[in-house]
Amino acid sequence: MADLFSPDWMASFQNVWNTEPGLADELSAIGFTSTIAYGFLGDDAPLGVLVVENGQAVSGGAYNGEELSWDLRASKGDWEKWVKKAPGMMGLGMAYTTRKLQFIVGDYGGMMKDPRMAGPFVKSFAAMGKA
Repeated sequence: MADLFSPDWMASFQNVWNTEPGLADELSAIGFTSTIAYGFLGDDAPLGVLVVENGQAVSGGAYNGEELSWDLRASKGDWEKWVKKAPGMMGLGMAYTTRKLQFIVGDYGGMMKDPRMAGPFVKSFAAMGKA
């Protein structure tokens, strides 16, 4: 497996994103378009970025200063734990409340209040485990 959030890992994640049931298809139905970055707490910048257009991941690779819609950060250990066993809605809520999962950019609360986005967000963690 490639290093977490490396260009190779992000490219694999892009492919899994598009085939994971309940992820790209549900986001496509609401016209979800975003640039999503992933990285580690304490780093100046995220490592990887996924560009999503109408629910479909159209590119995945290294972060190169793109304007972000979302920037998700956690410790390397927490990311690795979540990749091995995807958290559910409650687990993600706890991770956010305890600041293990931080949104440097993006509105976690607003997203979780919208079931059209909350379900796919949870599914994205399952997709990470397959990248």
